[in-house]
Amino acid sequence: RAVGLDGVPAFCRMSREASGCEVWEQDLCALDLPAERFDGIFCNACLFHLPRAALPGALASLRHALRPHGVLFVSNAHGFGQDKEGWTDGRTATTRSYVCWLSEETWLATCEAAGLSLLDKFYRPPGRPRAHQPFLATVWRKEAAPPTAAHEPRDE
Repeated sequence: RAVGLDGVPAFCRMSREASGCEVWEQDLCALDLPAERFDGIFCNACLFHLPRAALPGALASLRHALRPHGVLFVSNAHGFGQDKEGWTDGRTATTRSYVCWLSEETWLATCEAAGLSLLDKFYRPPGRPRAHQPFLATVWRKEAAPPTAAHEPRDE
């Protein structure tokens, strides 16, 4: 059974009414998700609105919520080879959006550090030159064991 998640109360209400599904209101920077609840999680055009420093925690929470061998789909606007973040003009003249555009290399490394294994990646929309594909879609699988922290070598 599908479960939705959004940080805006009005969007949660609208989603519940339109879908009849359970919809949780949560902040992406402070997710509180049940352990191993989902076989798959779909994050479309949302994680790139988090500060880069919040991404490891959000990815850890999403990984925690996946069942063993569960799949995470993420599509984000990317940085066309650069890492940039900050406020930008929104979709209307009176709005602004916080964005964290990461290069493919940085995004892949961030997800791998969270203990996710890459299954697939592709740029969207399809059929256009890369310069006109602003979204990088990645598909990840939760590894069976949690990531281990790197340890400093001991002096012996």
